[in-house]
Amino acid sequence: MAVLDGLEPGAVFRYFEALCAIPHGSGNTRQISDYCVAFARERGLRCLQDESNNVVIFKDGTKGYENAAPVILQGHLDMVCEKTADCPIDFARDGLTLRLEGDMISAEDTTLGGDDGIAVAYALALLAAQDIPHPPLEVVFTTDEETGMFGAQALDCAPLKGRTMLNLDSEDEGILLAGCAGGCCVACHFPVRRETARGVLVTLKLDGLTGGHSGVEIHKGRANANQLLGRALEALSRETPYALLEAAGGLKDNAIPREAAARLVVAEDAVEPIRAFAQDWQGRFAGEFQATDPALSLTVQVGQAGDFPAMSGETKAAVLAALVGLPGGVQRMSPDIPGLVQTSLNLGVLETREDEVVMRLSLRSGVGAEKEALAEQISTLTARLGGTIDRDGDYPAWEYKRQSRLREVMVEVFTQQYGHAPEVRTIHAGLECGLFADKLPGLDCVSMGPDIQDIHTPSERLSVASVQRTWAYLLEILKRLK
Repeated sequence: MAVLDGLEPGAVFRYFEALCAIPHGSGNTRQISDYCVAFARERGLRCLQDESNNVVIFKDGTKGYENAAPVILQGHLDMVCEKTADCPIDFARDGLTLRLEGDMISAEDTTLGGDDGIAVAYALALLAAQDIPHPPLEVVFTTDEETGMFGAQALDCAPLKGRTMLNLDSEDEGILLAGCAGGCCVACHFPVRRETARGVLVTLKLDGLTGGHSGVEIHKGRANANQLLGRALEALSRETPYALLEAAGGLKDNAIPREAAARLVVAEDAVEPIRAFAQDWQGRFAGEFQATDPALSLTVQVGQAGDFPAMSGETKAAVLAALVGLPGGVQRMSPDIPGLVQTSLNLGVLETREDEVVMRLSLRSGVGAEKEALAEQISTLTARLGGTIDRDGDYPAWEYKRQSRLREVMVEVFTQQYGHAPEVRTIHAGLECGLFADKLPGLDCVSMGPDIQDIHTPSERLSVASVQRTWAYLLEILKRLK
């Protein structure tokens, strides 16, 4: 028996559970893309699929809506794949194990992918329905949104005739999004020269952090595991000699990393001082982040003695300088919109390879010049430390439109359904709306969605009641767009 059986609207939850059974992390979207294509063909709906696995499905307007202007419904197929340290799931081949506890749907020890699986489920339920009034629909499912909006960048928008778009990639019921920051990903590459180090292998591990979305939750002041590891390693280097074998942390540049670890080679008589150091610095970090990361832990694991291919002293110095010196978190708040982050960055991925250390950062800003200045700051520091950068995933800001018929309709419907007006915001997180606005001149777009908590973490939860209310809201919006 399916976990979500019996929940209404039945079609929405049925499709959501089917999607969760298909592996669909960023970069692994062929199977879920093919699922959507098969869905369309089974129902005789016109469908397009491109080399990036984007899917566009067309459906005529229902009776009385045949001549209405088309409406674009848009969401993305990929999800952020995060899991707890002891979770055995292989995201490349395994589906998710769903749980239903009261009003909340979650996944066993992994992210749920409600961001943005619920959007796809809503759209499939609409496409399958025969009794829901709506204008002609152009349903757009993009890929690899979570790693740089690569699907939306590659999508040929020429077949789309609609200039009214509902983006279903928001996670707060009652908040309508009408603008967002632009962004990009910058990867810093530091060459590694290795030399043999003899001693005891020690692992310094930082975990138990809260993590979260590097856009919508960056202002909450949560600890970044990669940055804290860098601070600890730099402080340790001033107290106890060690060779650095590797350092790693985080899985996605757009998720605040929850854990990081470094493998060190030390003299045998340095083991106990390092244990004392870890205990001391756990206390220091706890003092800083008690409110945001109460489960933070810094531990030491001792391995075997031997000879190891550690980084040279010069390499180690450059890596530590980068970890400590790279900026992170909120850089500037908006001077125009109270409470809105204007510019930020997140060191989401730290990886040690045989011949290089890679630090991957997600940059966001509502002001293009500030984004460029931040990228230049990173590039300059990296070059001074002997490294190079590459940059990808650039996407434009989505600028707020003062006049929007779609927004007016959505505010009116929401007020009637809920008894109060919704909040209309622009946000610091990136949305694909900016790319579509660039490609479709005159596009009128608003983003909406049900309540999803702790996205991009294994604590992600989707509210059943919010899904139900948002479904009713979506149907009434489409009914009014005649």
